[in-house]
Amino acid sequence: MSLPPQPDSPAEAGPIPDNTARLESLISALQTQIVQQQTVIAALQARNAELERQLGLNSGNSGKPPSSDGLKKKSARTNSLRERSGKKPGGQKGHPGKTLSRTGTPDATIDHFPETCIGCGGALTEAMATGHAARQVFDLPEPQPLIVTEHRAHACRCANCGTETRAAFPEEVTAPVQYGARIAAVVVYLLHYQLLPEKRLAALMADLFGVNLVTATIAGMSRTCAARFQGFAAAVRDQVAAAPVKHMDETGFRIGGKTQWLHIASTIWLTFYRVSPKRGSLLGNVLGIVVHDHWKPYYSLKGVLHALCNAHHLRELQALVEIEKEDWARRMQTLLRRACHAANLAREQGVTLSPGFIALIERCYDAVLTEGFAFHEAQPALISTARKRRGRVPRRTGHNLLLRLRVRRMDVLRFLSDPAVPFTNNLAERDGRMTKLRQKISGGFRSVDGAEDFAVIRSLLSTARKQGWDILQALTSRPDHLIAELQIA
Repeated sequence: MSLPPQPDSPAEAGPIPDNTARLESLISALQTQIVQQQTVIAALQARNAELERQLGLNSGNSGKPPSSDGLKKKSARTNSLRERSGKKPGGQKGHPGKTLSRTGTPDATIDHFPETCIGCGGALTEAMATGHAARQVFDLPEPQPLIVTEHRAHACRCANCGTETRAAFPEEVTAPVQYGARIAAVVVYLLHYQLLPEKRLAALMADLFGVNLVTATIAGMSRTCAARFQGFAAAVRDQVAAAPVKHMDETGFRIGGKTQWLHIASTIWLTFYRVSPKRGSLLGNVLGIVVHDHWKPYYSLKGVLHALCNAHHLRELQALVEIEKEDWARRMQTLLRRACHAANLAREQGVTLSPGFIALIERCYDAVLTEGFAFHEAQPALISTARKRRGRVPRRTGHNLLLRLRVRRMDVLRFLSDPAVPFTNNLAERDGRMTKLRQKISGGFRSVDGAEDFAVIRSLLSTARKQGWDILQALTSRPDHLIAELQIA
C-alpha cells in the first residue's frame, strides 16, 4: 500500500487551522502556571525548612529553657558543649571531699555492755570492761515548744516630784502578743528562698514547730522584712551599677494577670533585682563593662563597654551544626572553646594572655567568618514566606549570626584581653533562674507590691549567699550593719 502524494505547493496544502494559535496560547498559560507553581513550591520548601529547624531547636542548641523540652528529653541535652578534658568523672585527685566526720564532743553518750560471754556463756558486768569501739549518729533534736519571753515595762514614781515614769518596750516589741524575729526570719527564708507556697509553709510550721500561722500573717512578715531592707537593696543597686564588670539579664513574670519584667543586675558578690512593667527599662547610672546576651536595648546604655555571652553563641552554633549542617559553625565552636580554655588557665595562674596569642585567635576568628560568609553567598536567595514583601531581604539564621559575630567582634572576644570579663553571662542567668522556679511553683504575683517585696528580699538573700553570710542571721540583722560589711571586690 503506497502513501498518498505530498502537495507540491502551500496553495495545494490548504489554510493553517486555528488550533495552532490556541495551542500557543495554552503553552504560554501553562508556562506561566509552571513559574507560579515553582514559586509556591520554593516558598513551601523554605517554610518547611524553617518549621523543621524550629522543631530541631531545644535547650541544648538555642536559648530555649530546659522546661520547653517537654517530658521526652533529647539525649543532646545531656551532652555538654565543652570539649572533653580526658579526666574521669567524679571527684578529682586531691579533692577535699565532704564526708561526715566524727566530733570529739558528742552531746550524749550511751554505753552498751555485753551481758553474757560468747565463749562460756558466763555473766559479764561493767567492771569487766577492757575497752570499747565507738560509732556516732548525727540527728535532729526533738521539736521544742516555742520560747515565750514576756517584756514588762515597769512604772516608777519619782520620790522628789511624784511623777510616774514608765519604761519603754524594746523597739521590735510592738504588740501585746507577737511572733519573734527568728520565726519571721524562718518564714521569710522558706517563702522567698526555698520558694514554698504560703499554705504549704503554714503546714510546715505547724508540723515541725507547732506554730499555727495564717497566710495573712505570712504575708505581713514578708512586707515587714521588705520594708526593713529597702535601704540595703538600694545600696546593692548602687554598688552593682558602679562595679567594673556586671552581668545583666531580664525575665518575664506575671503580676496581676499581666506580663511584667524582673531585671537582674549582679556581680560575683552582689545581686540586685528590680521589677518593671517595661522590658526596656534598664538600670541607670551604669559604668564599666556590661555582660549580656546581645539584647539590643543594652547597647543604648551610655558610657559602657559590652561583653557578649558566648554560651549563647555556642548554642546557636550547635543548632547550625545539627540542623543546617554548616561546617564553619563547627570550626567557630572549636575556636571559642579553646579560647575560653586558654583564658581560664591564664586566670587561674594569675597572668594575662600574650598579645601574640590574642592576635592568633583573632586571625582564626576572621578566617572562620570569611569561610562562613563565602558559604552563604553561594547559597540561593532565601524566599520569604511572609505575606508582606516590604523590608530587607530575608537572611538565613547562620548569616544573621555571622553578621553579629563580625559587627560585635570586640564584644565577643573581650574575655581574651580583660581577665575580669567572663566567657558567659551564666551568672545573671543563674540569679534569674529561681524566679522562674517560683513562678512554676506558686504562679504569678497578685499585686505589684508583692512582686517588689520579693525583689527586695531576693536581693538580700542572694547577696547574703554570695557574701558567705548566715542567711537567718542576715534576716535578723540591722540593714546598716550589713551594708557596712558588704564585700564588693
